[in-house]
Amino acid sequence: MTVTFLGVRHHSPACARLVADTIRSVRPAYVLVEGPADMNHRMDELLLGHELPIAVYTGYRDPERRHGSWTPLCDYSPEWTALTAGRDVGAELRFIDLPAWHPALAEVRNRYADAEARYSEVIGRLCRAFSVDNVDALWDHLFEIEPPGGLAERLATYFDLLRGDTRAGSDDMAREAYMAQWVRAAVADAGGRPVVVVTGGFHRPALIRLAEQGDRSWPEVPQPPADAVAGSYLVPYSFRRLDAFDGYQSGMPSPGYYQHLWESGPADAARRLTEGVTARLRARRQPVSTADLIAARATADGLALMRGHALPARVDVLDGLAGALVDEAIEVPLPWATRGPLRAGTHPVIVEMIAALSGDRVGRLHHSTPLPPLVHAVLPVLGGPGEERLDLAGEAGRERSRLLHRLRVLRIPGVVRTSGPRLADGAELVERWTLTESDDRLPALIEAGGYGVDPQEAAAAALAERIHGADLDQLAEVLFDTALCGIGELAGQVLDDLARAVAAASDLGSLGRALTVALAMWRHDDLFGTAGSTTLGAVVETATRRALWLAEGVRGGPAPADLQRIGAVVAVRDALRHAGPSLGLDTQAALGVADRLAARQDAPPDLRGASLGLGWSLRGTAAADPARAVRGAFAPASAGDWLAGLFALAREEVLHTLGMLELLDELVGEMTDHDFLVALPALRQAFGFFPPRERHLIATRLVERRAGGASAWDLMRLDAAPELVAAGMALDERVDAALRREGLITP
Repeated sequence: MTVTFLGVRHHSPACARLVADTIRSVRPAYVLVEGPADMNHRMDELLLGHELPIAVYTGYRDPERRHGSWTPLCDYSPEWTALTAGRDVGAELRFIDLPAWHPALAEVRNRYADAEARYSEVIGRLCRAFSVDNVDALWDHLFEIEPPGGLAERLATYFDLLRGDTRAGSDDMAREAYMAQWVRAAVADAGGRPVVVVTGGFHRPALIRLAEQGDRSWPEVPQPPADAVAGSYLVPYSFRRLDAFDGYQSGMPSPGYYQHLWESGPADAARRLTEGVTARLRARRQPVSTADLIAARATADGLALMRGHALPARVDVLDGLAGALVDEAIEVPLPWATRGPLRAGTHPVIVEMIAALSGDRVGRLHHSTPLPPLVHAVLPVLGGPGEERLDLAGEAGRERSRLLHRLRVLRIPGVVRTSGPRLADGAELVERWTLTESDDRLPALIEAGGYGVDPQEAAAAALAERIHGADLDQLAEVLFDTALCGIGELAGQVLDDLARAVAAASDLGSLGRALTVALAMWRHDDLFGTAGSTTLGAVVETATRRALWLAEGVRGGPAPADLQRIGAVVAVRDALRHAGPSLGLDTQAALGVADRLAARQDAPPDLRGASLGLGWSLRGTAAADPARAVRGAFAPASAGDWLAGLFALAREEVLHTLGMLELLDELVGEMTDHDFLVALPALRQAFGFFPPRERHLIATRLVERRAGGASAWDLMRLDAAPELVAAGMALDERVDAALRREGLITP
């Protein structure tokens, strides 16, 4: 009886080749592979004849936890070659690791994450000893480019050194104990015939030790808890998702390069890498000359020789290309010198080089592959690519809208809403969507199948998940999405949580957004089916009172206008206007708060302006001498921020009150040049509350007042940017001051 333990690095061509050769040589009775044991009864499905890469996706949810995990496989995955070579020699195939939903893998998004990355002290020492930047360059140096002789012994030495005397964490220990029982049972059942065990190299030393003694019965496959929903499906995967430079949790970067390495060796992989980079750059009209390529090749060969490589490795080729094609200074480290996603500021040529290494291969499932019910529920009704305009006044439009919103909530690629009802305006009854084809759509639908069997059930589960730990803003968004998706049974839970959060809210801006959502849903029955809801009405009432109470406690000197705070006052105004009589809101109490805040000099200017606007907009024509109030409250130092609050709450009143625009023109005109330049950004923001037609009307009246027959468009469309004009005025002022100081001009 012999057991061959092969410790591998996931997605390593060298390891994949070693595994296949070993299995064909020893022809074992059992091939045991690190993978989800709950897929053993579906091994035939896994080996149907898919176009790789593919992955096993496992979705899990219970009342306390939601988890999604992938077990990805490509042509050069050692686990895949173990399965295919084992099938070819007639071996029994078994996955021997815990299911992906198991608590021991609760933090693992990709099963084939490099365990040694969590125990990296030895990696650092080895990188320094071999003068390489990271584990990827180290791995290529030791295993991928080196001649294959003695590979198994070198791998065993490497992983034994990595594991050393390190005590694994409790999760790894649980997994290793479980895998070891599979090994013992297979050895006992093999009757002296060989057994091959293929796992991540970090686990190999522990499995050798644990397999020597213990229970030799076949282990049971753990079952999910009774209150949990768990399921595993095959999904198409892509090289982009597999690439460490795109954020993949483990394994080799640059899958396109390693596919070439697997198929035809390092020399051809280096050549194809150079060709791929050249083609991508030339397709984007980046000049790449023959001289550049000769220089890149010569540099790569020189680096390979200096680094002791028989043939250029991946980093040799990349360094050669970077040296030949990038002329200017590089602001961020070269991606292959680090690990993880590309950093902001990476040179465009470097980005194209990484994309060429990644490759664009996308897997495809065999047509007989079982798919979750959600896929069958969505694909026949989703429709092809194009633009859709939905009339939400009709039932057909609302039903279609709900389906698309459910897919949006599930984050299905290629389903994008371009316009429609928003948090601040639920009354819009036209919605536009753009549907596009996406290679990621089927994988996303399969993954979303873990939430439910149809779009409504799946979206409800996804929204329910978002409730846990949500703050007031997030609860408001969930409530609005719940309404758009037409999921009534969830709204009660969200409303209860929202009501509690509103009653305890301490942030005025967040409270205002929640009030905006609740009010829109309370008002618009045709769209949401929630008009007049008693619970929503209670949320509106509580939020209005709470917002007024919070606003009256705000203190602070001059500061930039807080648009969220202003929005909260707008929400209070709308609640008083549209729900006041029905819900018994106390408008007089609100007016008292507004009057007190408008007069408080220790309140922020935007809140004082908004409070004046709140009182003016609620009183309408009954407002007492608004011109006097405006003149008394206007302060040049904070004029723009104060006007932002005023215009947000009383834009129409300002526009249509006789003499008000002229008064504002007079007040702004009396500002010193310095005060005006300081206030200019805030003034521009304030006048942005007026839509384009109203801004044109304001410009027309100001031109009539100041410039006779000039065109208002001349005022609205400057030849230069406003910031440049302001800078020029400031420069003129400094020059005039210097000339006056030197007595060259008379004041």
